[in-house]
Amino acid sequence: MRGCSFVAARSTRRQMARSLKKGPYVDPRVLKKVIDAKPGAGTIKTWSRACTISPEMIGFTFGVHNGKEFINVYVTEEMVGHRFGEFSPTRKFVRHGGKIQKEIETAEKKKEQDAAKAAKAEETSKTTVKK
Repeated sequence: MRGCSFVAARSTRRQMARSLKKGPYVDPRVLKKVIDAKPGAGTIKTWSRACTISPEMIGFTFGVHNGKEFINVYVTEEMVGHRFGEFSPTRKFVRHGGKIQKEIETAEKKKEQDAAKAAKAEETSKTTVKK
């Protein structure tokens, strides 16, 4: 293993580029669905995360499978040349921190709620004074 863990190797590993002779990989089933459908007419479901986005796909919404559910991806002009898998993350980020971070967030939330209550009380007191 040469002294590296799988996690570190996963983040630093790069895929080899596809040969220019072969051209970009576009799944024929996805391309057929694009040709048959009209832009904006529902979601096209696909499990093909390796499929390269081509110019014909602009304006369509694809449901890209992330291993658990389908993530809706609206294809724009800037996405051409990228792959569907880039726009459908497979891992869920929870958050950094822990107990201390959670306490800080709950304190901030309580301050916001108190400020909202004070503003509401001030507003109601102004309306009763006018009457």
